[in-house]
Amino acid sequence: MSVDKNTRHIKQVIASLRKEKKLKKGLEKAQIKKLWAELMSDTIDKYTSNITYDKGHLYVYLTSSALREELNRGKAKIIDLLNSHLGEHVIKKIIFK
Repeated sequence: MSVDKNTRHIKQVIASLRKEKKLKKGLEKAQIKKLWAELMSDTIDKYTSNITYDKGHLYVYLTSSALREELNRGKAKIIDLLNSHLGEHVIKKIIFK
C-alpha cells in the first residue's frame, strides 16, 4: 500500500485548522464556556447566567451580587485555572457583571 506524501495525521490537520483566526476564536469561546461549567462548583454555575469572551476578556454574568464579590477576590486564581486547562494564556482579564 502506497502512502501519499501529502497525507497528514488528523492531529496535524486539526491543529492547523485551529490556527486559523476565525475558527480558533470560535473554538476558544466554546471551550471556555464548557470549562467554566466543569471547573466551577455547581453553585457557581447555577448563578451564572451568561459567559462571553472577546479579545482576552472573559465576561461572566452572575445573578448573585454576593457571589460576584466573592469571585472578584479570586480572579487571578480563576484566570490561572482556566488558562492552564486551555493550554495557553488566552484569558487575560475576567469581568464579573
